[in-house]
Amino acid sequence: LERMAQLCETAFDGGITHFDLANNYGPPAGAAERNFGRLLKTIFAGHRDELVISTKAGYDMWPGPYGNWGSRKYLMASLDQSLKRMGLDYVDIFYHHRPDPETPLEETMGALSDIVRSGKALYVGLSNYKEEETRRAVKILKENGTPCLIHQPRYNLLERWVEDGLLSALDENGVGCICFSPLAQGALTDKYLKGIPADSRASRAGSTVAQRYLSDEQLEKIKQLNQFAAERGQTLAQMAISWILRRPEVTTVLVGASRVSQLDNSLAALKNTAFSEDELKRIDEIL
Repeated sequence: LERMAQLCETAFDGGITHFDLANNYGPPAGAAERNFGRLLKTIFAGHRDELVISTKAGYDMWPGPYGNWGSRKYLMASLDQSLKRMGLDYVDIFYHHRPDPETPLEETMGALSDIVRSGKALYVGLSNYKEEETRRAVKILKENGTPCLIHQPRYNLLERWVEDGLLSALDENGVGCICFSPLAQGALTDKYLKGIPADSRASRAGSTVAQRYLSDEQLEKIKQLNQFAAERGQTLAQMAISWILRRPEVTTVLVGASRVSQLDNSLAALKNTAFSEDELKRIDEIL
């Protein structure tokens, strides 16, 4: 908790006002919200109105048929639990964390709209929705009088599916875009350039980092990207963040950090977010 407090203080002092949570963030599930609730009473006491606090529901949270996915019952119960864990009356943004193949979209979006009307959230968002699902959800929310504020997809140099229609859908509908995993769970840093360290995230049992991003072929691309970033006067992490922020459809990115030095490194990406056409072409050739 002490390290988390130091990170959040550094973030706030650096101009970061948005803190992104979810019901299942931990471990154990709920731990991130409980810890953030403690910070709201200590380092952020008196600063609530300067913060944008978001949380989500959509993944497995408690046993039984009503603790997962996107039913009205699950979303409303989950948000009540999240508010209790954080000691809040409302969150600024409440997201549906992933599409539910079983629950009608009208029910899920209707619940989000009613949550805003209840005052328990100021805005609603979507996460992990593909293009067509997003278009349908945004249309329903507009009809309900609760426009979709923002969409949170996974987007980084190694995963570019959002370019195949989702970004256009968001732009056409005036929906913001906040990208998660901009550093590909640490793969787009200098951490794995010489292999997987024994104490790293990728070495942990059950971690998806290695299988998703660290094949021999991907590592070779990452090494070339690292060299190109150095030519731009940036670290690989800074270039990876800058590359996302260059898109006009992108509102911002979510950065995670376990040390203040990592956070400072990410914040320094803002010093150079411009890319020439030749530089973008070079990146595409590497990838």
